[in-house]
Amino acid sequence: MPHKRLFIPGPTEVRVENLAALARPQIGHRSGEFRALYASVIPKLRRLLGTEGKVFLFTSSSTGVWEAAIRNCVRERVLCCMQGAFSDRWFKVAEANGKQADPLKVEWGQAITAEMIDAELATGGYDAITVVHNETSTGVMNHLDEIAAVMKKYPDVSFLVDAVSSMAGTKIDIDELGIDVCLAGLQKAFSLPAGLAVASVSDRALQKAATIENRGYYFDLVEIAKYDAKGMTPSTPAIPQIQALDAQLDDIFEEGLEARYERHAFLAGIVRGWARRHFALFAAEGYESPTITCVENTRGVSIADLNDELAGQWAMISNGYGVLKEKTFRIAHMGDTQEWEIRGLLATIDRILGLDG
Repeated sequence: MPHKRLFIPGPTEVRVENLAALARPQIGHRSGEFRALYASVIPKLRRLLGTEGKVFLFTSSSTGVWEAAIRNCVRERVLCCMQGAFSDRWFKVAEANGKQADPLKVEWGQAITAEMIDAELATGGYDAITVVHNETSTGVMNHLDEIAAVMKKYPDVSFLVDAVSSMAGTKIDIDELGIDVCLAGLQKAFSLPAGLAVASVSDRALQKAATIENRGYYFDLVEIAKYDAKGMTPSTPAIPQIQALDAQLDDIFEEGLEARYERHAFLAGIVRGWARRHFALFAAEGYESPTITCVENTRGVSIADLNDELAGQWAMISNGYGVLKEKTFRIAHMGDTQEWEIRGLLATIDRILGLDG
């Protein structure tokens, strides 16, 4: 069916095979069929994430799991690392839930470093920290391994990580990194339809949650854990998305995790090289994302007009986000995107803008 091929940071393109998985007959969420589906999906997610701990499914956007992490894992004060639109928003979620939240803020395009975090946590004033691994609005990926090494100095501080646009696109070894909650939506590097989020949750996080009042109802991790032990979810989940996830995880392992991550890095290299020739990169050097490239619009091109032209070629990129609108544009190279698709997109943009290839 003709449609615009999405090169935006989400939702991403979904292969026909995964769309077909959504059309499987419905099953009861308290049935043996669902428990078998759940028992198939959860171990595969653990393998993907490098964890022996809990992995939960959430019928919500990733924003819902932000709220779950805040309500369940912040007792008194949280340090929110802020470097772009989405990390800034997680701070607002903390405040909206009545938590004492302090910003650790850098300019958009810059990264949060381990040294910055160490300096703040050394004050002893926090029991949790939020970190966005891959800031979708700026194309900046923080060095999670370096941050994790610092976090090991603060075992009483809950380590909450948004991996929304990095999970399934680059290696994240949850247990090795010591992350308490690591969350993502399926509509990005998983290349699945929107509507389902996943999160790893450590035993330490669950033990802490059990001591915190007013965890909410829908996002109560303690309650979710009780149902997880029975092979199901507390309320009716997005069953079609879970069926598609089960099929996609099989395909991901067939490709091979390392091969998948290498493909993402390779495609990122193609887009970055093109951006450097014709424009400039917005992300700080050394912190460029392997799943999305944010291009600085040094030519003053109308990104809205460019997208109108691309629509005629059945393609779509993303304008800059928020204050970066028209100042930057973003090209996603995540999920199941292949080399020929990226090269075709860039050649089309070259033709529209009259650029040399």
